[in-house]
Amino acid sequence: MGILSWIVVGLVAGWLAGFVMGGRGFGCIGNVVVGIVGALVGGWLSSRFLNLDVTGINLTSIAIAVAGAVICLLILRLIPGRQPFER
Repeated sequence: MGILSWIVVGLVAGWLAGFVMGGRGFGCIGNVVVGIVGALVGGWLSSRFLNLDVTGINLTSIAIAVAGAVICLLILRLIPGRQPFER
């Protein structure tokens, strides 16, 4: 998957994960970063346990990336202190 595909999937996944989790979010760049990290985490977990891969811009890859981004946001919420995504 090319860098542009990672950015597009990351942007969509970060935005959807922020929408699912609620809060103010991290802004456009932050959402892309959370989405890309989520795609990496979700891709690793899904290839390890479900035998699915993040292969491009398609619904399966976006769903995997969103699941990974939600996991990343849950982990970020465990860090004590004021969070940028609190309401």
